[in-house]
Amino acid sequence: MKVASILGVRPQFVKASVVSRELRKKHEEILIHTGQHYDYQMNKVFFEQLNIPEPDYHLDIGSGTHGYQTGEMLKKIEEVLIKEKPDLVLTYGDTNSTLAGALAASKLHIKTAHVESGLRSFDRSMPEEINRILTDHCSDILFCPTQSAVNNLKNEGITENVYLTGDVMVDSLLYNREIAENKSTILNDLGLKNKEYLVATIHRASNTDDEVNLKNIVDAFSELNETIIFPLHPRTEKFLKKYGLYDKLKSSVILTKPLGFFEFIKLMDHAKMMLTDSGGVQKEAYVLKVPCLTLRENTEWIETVEDGWNVLVGADKEKIVRMVNNFSPSLNTHSNRFGNATASANIVSILK
Repeated sequence: MKVASILGVRPQFVKASVVSRELRKKHEEILIHTGQHYDYQMNKVFFEQLNIPEPDYHLDIGSGTHGYQTGEMLKKIEEVLIKEKPDLVLTYGDTNSTLAGALAASKLHIKTAHVESGLRSFDRSMPEEINRILTDHCSDILFCPTQSAVNNLKNEGITENVYLTGDVMVDSLLYNREIAENKSTILNDLGLKNKEYLVATIHRASNTDDEVNLKNIVDAFSELNETIIFPLHPRTEKFLKKYGLYDKLKSSVILTKPLGFFEFIKLMDHAKMMLTDSGGVQKEAYVLKVPCLTLRENTEWIETVEDGWNVLVGADKEKIVRMVNNFSPSLNTHSNRFGNATASANIVSILK
């Protein structure tokens, strides 16, 4: 079977690394990189660290508005699919690359499979939510990481070719955790001790583009009596400088450039707590048993909240400070709801 996999951003590289390894044992795979993440630390370094084969096609779309990005991807992916004639197109997650790949395939009547189907934040102001819903409704095969995701699809009338596989991110985290521990020197480089620092990541437009929200978050970080490591997304750095918040943040936290996968896993694995607006980081923190505060009003990973390991604090300064000082989840509530690191094998078996 010939499979065309569509990738564009960091989380997709991480997920595809384990699925591709399993897929290529018996099938042919074509990797199409849209170029949605083009910065080295958010792109090429992941291919190198995770031993992902070089993309067969790099579309070099780069940044732009959602409409521009999705439209350019749709055109260029369609050209590749017409040339390669794959039996199946495999998409991951909820980005513009995901939606463009699913649309291009469905318009050409090529079967489409969606990894990470059924996630819902129920907030349609988020571009990711629109991408998830549309991708799910035009995909032929839907791979769900959790039972909640299966239930969400059922509530939308999607019940055929829906499979509960577990989460491929668990496969990747557990496979690479020991490698990261041995290879990365990030703790020594930053002078950090186990469970004596926090890690923050912010990149969503609802926080970065909103001056009030971004200021509240910076003020909260400045008020905390904690060591905070903050790898800066290029988008976040841009708006911090635009709103005159960069110098204040720089004086209260340790800023770094975007980190490679091994560096970030090790940093997260030894952290006292995560502060993030990333969906993927919420789940990664849960799998690694690191408490998480989510700087959003909702989450697509509701299981992390239900099990008491994640609290939604939004951009509320007082709530962020209070929960950093008081949040301490119990190991008794931790579960394996995201699977047992067999998701990649399950997906390839189902495709067969």
